[in-house]
Amino acid sequence: MNIMTSLQRLTAALTGWIVRPASAHCDTADGPAVVDGRRALASGNANIALKWVHADAEAELRPIFERALRVYQGGGEAAELAEQWFLENLVRIHRAGEGASYDGIKPIGTHVPPQVRAADEALERGNIEPLRGLIDAERWGELEKRFDRALALKNFDTDDLMAARGYMDAYVSFFKYAEGHDHDHAHAHAAHGHGHAHGAAGQH
Repeated sequence: MNIMTSLQRLTAALTGWIVRPASAHCDTADGPAVVDGRRALASGNANIALKWVHADAEAELRPIFERALRVYQGGGEAAELAEQWFLENLVRIHRAGEGASYDGIKPIGTHVPPQVRAADEALERGNIEPLRGLIDAERWGELEKRFDRALALKNFDTDDLMAARGYMDAYVSFFKYAEGHDHDHAHAHAAHGHGHAHGAAGQH
């Protein structure tokens, strides 16, 4: 099956997906994975998107990116389809790496818990205070530790995927704890090389 046939089938399928509330926004149209996917295509730098998938899934996503990029650079309607095709695959592979199901990219405006939005804001500002009052006091000490670790790794080099994925490990650990999950998601996926974040993707 060639890329154009795949794109046409994907477009036809989009209308049939059921939109369900998301517990975070790695799979929303305005979420960080999708934003990074668009930036990767616009810049031609696959690394901006590759940090969202485990190291052992890179071999699946990279050729998808390269095929999509060739069509994307041609412009027009085909470019829009190529972008959507790549984004769907990026989020699908990312979700699979989390052990999560995938039912399409959720629309802008999909509900996101206030803790997730506050965690995004905290890392953007470099200050944990936006989460104050949203997290139980007995959890605050551990939350600060995870925040500090993520913040310390935030300024990674885009082309250093090991560093980028190290940040993602710390980031998802922080976000999951902010959402109320006590386990360390990154450790659960250590065999894959890194965890995944649901919030903003850091600096590039």
